[in-house]
Amino acid sequence: MTDTTPETTTGTTPDHSVKARLRAAMTAAMKVREELALGALRQVLSEIAVVETAGEEVAVLSDEQVLAVVAVEVRKHHETADAFVTAGRPQQAARSRAEAAVLEAYLPAALGDDDLQRIIGEEIAAAATSGAQGMKAMGKVVAAVRAQAGPTADGAKIAAMVKAALA
Repeated sequence: MTDTTPETTTGTTPDHSVKARLRAAMTAAMKVREELALGALRQVLSEIAVVETAGEEVAVLSDEQVLAVVAVEVRKHHETADAFVTAGRPQQAARSRAEAAVLEAYLPAALGDDDLQRIIGEEIAAAATSGAQGMKAMGKVVAAVRAQAGPTADGAKIAAMVKAALA
């Protein structure tokens, strides 16, 4: 099957897009019969297809949008692993974490705590200049930090760090 997808909005050709890399990795996993990677890649590609076909018109996702879908799937795998641990099913938890690791390879490196703290400090100062102080500024600061940190940033971690900084 030939990929006839038009260029993404980021200007990359489909051959170098994240989605194309995921498809190529799935094909490679099929060839070597790597069931764990194959399952994780099929699942994320299926979710990408669902997002693209949701709504009245078929949309072609940009690389950033595809990465956001991958990040959601990684988070789902981690939550599933935590649920398996709670239920006393360590083998399934290990499998879910391994699938998450396969998908994490396609995500850009996350910002470190020091970088996040710097961004949070800058955004708290910016919110203070516009009159937002204390916990009333939390929503504005979290939104601004998430925008700078990118789609793969952990929102719960950012919220906790902002709350601690504002307290």
